[in-house]
Amino acid sequence: MTTVKDIIGEMVSPSPEDETLIRTAYDFAKKAHEGHQRYSGEPYFLHPAAVAKQLASMHLDAQTVAAGLLHDAIEDTDTTDEAVAQVFGDEVLFLVRGVTKLGRHKYRGAERHAESLRRLLVATSADIRVLIIKLVDRYHNMTTLEYVPKHKQRRIALETMEIFAPIADRLGMGRLKRELEDLAFPYIDPDAYRHTAEVRKLMGKETEEGLAHAKKTLQRELVRRGLTGFHTEIRMKGLWSLHQKLKRKHDDITQIHDIAALRVIVPKLEDCYPVLGAIHALWKPLPGNFKDYIAFPKPNGYQSLHTTVVTGDAGTVEMQVRTEEMHRHAQFGIASHMTYKTLGKNAPKASFERFSLAWIRGLIPSLLHLSKRDAVVETSPKIAHTEKSNSAFMPPWLSELAEAHTSITGADEFITGLKEDFFSHRVFVFTPMGDVVDLPIRSTPIDFAYAIHSDIGNHMQGAKVNGKLASFDSPLANGDIVEILTRKTVHPTTKWLEYARTTLARRHIRTALMEIDAAVPTEKTRPNTPTATRARPRRTRR
Repeated sequence: MTTVKDIIGEMVSPSPEDETLIRTAYDFAKKAHEGHQRYSGEPYFLHPAAVAKQLASMHLDAQTVAAGLLHDAIEDTDTTDEAVAQVFGDEVLFLVRGVTKLGRHKYRGAERHAESLRRLLVATSADIRVLIIKLVDRYHNMTTLEYVPKHKQRRIALETMEIFAPIADRLGMGRLKRELEDLAFPYIDPDAYRHTAEVRKLMGKETEEGLAHAKKTLQRELVRRGLTGFHTEIRMKGLWSLHQKLKRKHDDITQIHDIAALRVIVPKLEDCYPVLGAIHALWKPLPGNFKDYIAFPKPNGYQSLHTTVVTGDAGTVEMQVRTEEMHRHAQFGIASHMTYKTLGKNAPKASFERFSLAWIRGLIPSLLHLSKRDAVVETSPKIAHTEKSNSAFMPPWLSELAEAHTSITGADEFITGLKEDFFSHRVFVFTPMGDVVDLPIRSTPIDFAYAIHSDIGNHMQGAKVNGKLASFDSPLANGDIVEILTRKTVHPTTKWLEYARTTLARRHIRTALMEIDAAVPTEKTRPNTPTATRARPRRTRR
């Protein structure tokens, strides 16, 4: 069993107060779960202790680690909110309540499932640490999914694959994303899992052996060039990621060059490009396969240099170059920026939340513009003022999710909208002013217009994509510059519902259609001249 010393040992320079908090939370949770067992037959306390240890290994603050120990205490034991607040304070209570599901709320079936996700995201909109705890909680639960009743396994695996793994990806938590995907994969498609595992075993072993020779060659070359303080590692591609790539390549394994990749991690940014030069001096690069994610980071903040080269020992393989800081970010994402080492040892909760949510808002293009509406966060009166004061830092995508309401009839629609609008593959397009708009893949100019503002969507007469007129149902691609033409006398038609891909756009179109049907006929006005809309994205009117 994970001991309290194991947890504290993973923390970065914990203060005496931090250690006292963790020891108290450990004893409190252990006593609360005494006599309880998991499906595996093991003592239940093994789970919160493991969650806390992983949070500590991510170098999160003591309050987050304590909440990891306590995250199931209110839901699964007789522990009350008041007891947690009295011993650990309102901050820890808020984190615990945010992770807690609906143990005492009267929801059923799909409604319960959807409402549980909504409440989690409501709490997350006030403090991103809630979501990090939940992701680690889900990861550890997935490691013991084999003991869960069979009829629940596939549902839990699908939820993990379709909701929680994409959340981890959008937060830049690459290691956790991969682990969640690979843990869910065998329960979703066992045959594909076995096939992919065999492919990786067969091809990966051969590639890995060749890369070991290439690694030694590269190390000697870098030392010869005077580079110090670097280290190298071989990375194996995740099974789910490999499965997806095999499908795209029509199962042609010869077209996949990154089953195993050689990674070079250097002390500072200035070392990255010289290392790339050394790689290209040793081996011929494959044309069209170089990616500079340092100059052009991925939307979730990922940075690295990727190149594909033809080696004698390993064949055609991918090599990556990054700094230590980039590597930590690639593994832990937003969590790597949320330690007291970054924020300052005595940083107040308000500063912690302001940093974390401002950081995530800058991380994802769709979050660049502030939400003007406070989320309704169910919390204690003592911290309500702090939550409200930080509402300006709430990411719009989280506030939109927080404002959603579920019912028995709307639960499926909520989950579908969640997956389609927020956690699907994304495209990033631009306004004529250069602002980035983040949309689900296959979005159209209508989706873009409503993402800017409902007034623009409701009066959209036409669209230009990259300076050329485009139809309302044209799918948008990464990097497109989209300009919306409006006319005040233009209004949505039912046909628009067929063109819209996002739940947001369809909702506004339906509302506008109902208003048109209910409106009293008025005298027609002379049509206005079409005007090009060049507004910066704003929060959509609701």
